[in-house]
Amino acid sequence: MRTMLDLSREDCIRLLGAGIAGRVAVSTPTGPHIVPVNYAVDGESILVRTTAYSLLGTYGRDAQLCFEVDQFDYENQRGWSVSARGRAAFVDDPEELAEIGRHWEPRPWAEGQRNLVVRIPWTELSGRQLGGGWDPWAHLPVRRLA
Repeated sequence: MRTMLDLSREDCIRLLGAGIAGRVAVSTPTGPHIVPVNYAVDGESILVRTTAYSLLGTYGRDAQLCFEVDQFDYENQRGWSVSARGRAAFVDDPEELAEIGRHWEPRPWAEGQRNLVVRIPWTELSGRQLGGGWDPWAHLPVRRLA
């Protein structure tokens, strides 16, 4: 049995900021959906790009969303997970969009135009690590610093 450890707020922010892809949970009239996304961190917000006709574009405005990023080492049975929850807003101010573009713009892997920027400022941030005695930061496949 592996030890489960709560991550500090600082560790959560560090791991969240280093990632590239995660998932957003959104509620729709047909029930909850999990949407894989590329993302960026801006201050204490998650930024994703999508289309106006996507699940996030249709149901994300002013909705309470949950974002998660994680990594697992199946061979050693260890991993970590960070969740951020907050009320989403669509970024439509040209100056704010330009500022986002200057620092770090979310870059979707999927083809097609994704011109809608969704900001999820977190009001709750939590994380857990499975297994002690190892540093999740040292085992990241990618270390992106915004």
